[in-house]
Amino acid sequence: MRAMRNRPRRFAAVAAACAALAAGTIGAVAASPAHADACESIDYTVVSSWNGGHQAAVSLTAGTEAVNGWTIGFDLPVGAAVQSAWNVEWGQSGQAFTGSDVGWNASVAAGQTRELFGLVVSGGAAAPAAFTLDGIGCGAEEPTTSEEPTETPSEDPTTGPPADCPTGAVCDDFEDQAGAVPGGDWTVGANDCTGTGIVAVDTAVARSGDTSIRVEGGATYCNHVFIGRDLPADAEWFRVYMRHTTPQPQNHTTMIAMEDRADAGTDLRLGGQNGALQWNRESDDATLPAQSPAGVALSEPLPVGTWTCVEFRIQGGNLATWVDGALVEGLVVDGAPTHDVDAQWLAKSGWNPDLADLRLGWESYGDDADTLWYDDVAFGPERIGC
Repeated sequence: MRAMRNRPRRFAAVAAACAALAAGTIGAVAASPAHADACESIDYTVVSSWNGGHQAAVSLTAGTEAVNGWTIGFDLPVGAAVQSAWNVEWGQSGQAFTGSDVGWNASVAAGQTRELFGLVVSGGAAAPAAFTLDGIGCGAEEPTTSEEPTETPSEDPTTGPPADCPTGAVCDDFEDQAGAVPGGDWTVGANDCTGTGIVAVDTAVARSGDTSIRVEGGATYCNHVFIGRDLPADAEWFRVYMRHTTPQPQNHTTMIAMEDRADAGTDLRLGGQNGALQWNRESDDATLPAQSPAGVALSEPLPVGTWTCVEFRIQGGNLATWVDGALVEGLVVDGAPTHDVDAQWLAKSGWNPDLADLRLGWESYGDDADTLWYDDVAFGPERIGC
């Protein structure tokens, strides 16, 4: 880090796929005995949806034999197209989608269910009706028993312990912080100037366990304060639990900052403006969404007095943000300019961040202060979840 100068499962191919997607419910159908040795089921989980599109996760449940290397295929509804996908080598020809492993996610143990990849789809609301694994149908035939598909209840992302820390991720609940001021992998300070801002280890307020980090953020420019740590090269998914005391003001503030080595060492910043969450790029002061009334309406304020799970993914030139598991429409960069959302952001060509660090704290560019807490922070190459 330079000196201180962010789940429902089971959607198998069934005739009611379209209705299940619309209702946000998930069902599962076992594979036929002919294919049970290789593939028990392929599940298509709708993580979030909006007018004209959705984000989904694809999981595989292996049968009695392990899977070592996979290619999954399915047909999208007419008019639907994959806009982006991650953790997969993929292509789309007409309505046919094909995706293959990227090496590290090639193996699924016998009987294991593993989430393999995610994708964003536009132009269609219906889920795929059939799937193949290495060219062989999986879950496409009628089940051999009379069991009906079952629904899996949705999970509340704001209660209970944080999701398990997946292999390759870094997860920190701050329970190992023994002093009054954060230490270990975390450094305290600010890039520009510090004043009345304070960072402390707090054992009175915590989301899980007994410990969190409390930030007493001062008003005006020279009262910035953060804790920060270096990021590994493969970090693209982030999760931060945050708790605020004061509603977000009209003036610009920052709560999460990351140095972008690919943008002259300036910061990529997540904070607020006009009372709602926003991303800000320090190098050209571009905002996401655009700070028009229509753009701000596509974001949302951060709740006060409660723990909120903020997730974001930064990969290539794309960016997406979730609050308590729901995608925030105004906080998405997908490469295609959207009026009032990312048109200003994409006016700067070639944006492809190389993030050096993660910093949590408070910057105020007006006369606004806040006391806030951070807990259960995680980052890594795969989605960690709330």
